[in-house]
Amino acid sequence: MNVVLWIVQAVLTVMFGLAGVMKSIQPKDKLAPRLPWVEDFSPGTVRLIGIAELAGALGLVLPALTGIAPILTPLAATGLAVVMVLAAFTHARRREPAAIAFNAVLFLLAAFVAWGRFGPYGF
Repeated sequence: MNVVLWIVQAVLTVMFGLAGVMKSIQPKDKLAPRLPWVEDFSPGTVRLIGIAELAGALGLVLPALTGIAPILTPLAATGLAVVMVLAAFTHARRREPAAIAFNAVLFLLAAFVAWGRFGPYGF
């Protein structure tokens, strides 16, 4: 199970890392064609979401790999799960069911990592 958790952590790290970098460095008008929800938020809020996703992605692997404050790994997974719940609310308001389904999958993966690392497979 530990290997499965590491694989899920790696997948989430790549996904949230790429999304976080994209949202934190690209201007809002360049993001709008691919991410239409950004029109509902200020540029600062979009950048904050990107930074939160990037920090969560780093938190999924770095503390566990370095052995420095490994409790941060399940906390990062919990934070990313919360971000996905909030994203699902945004997409529900915009009536975007496909995006909600994607958020649900990422939520379940992040919740799985949080459960595993807080519980039986902690560091």
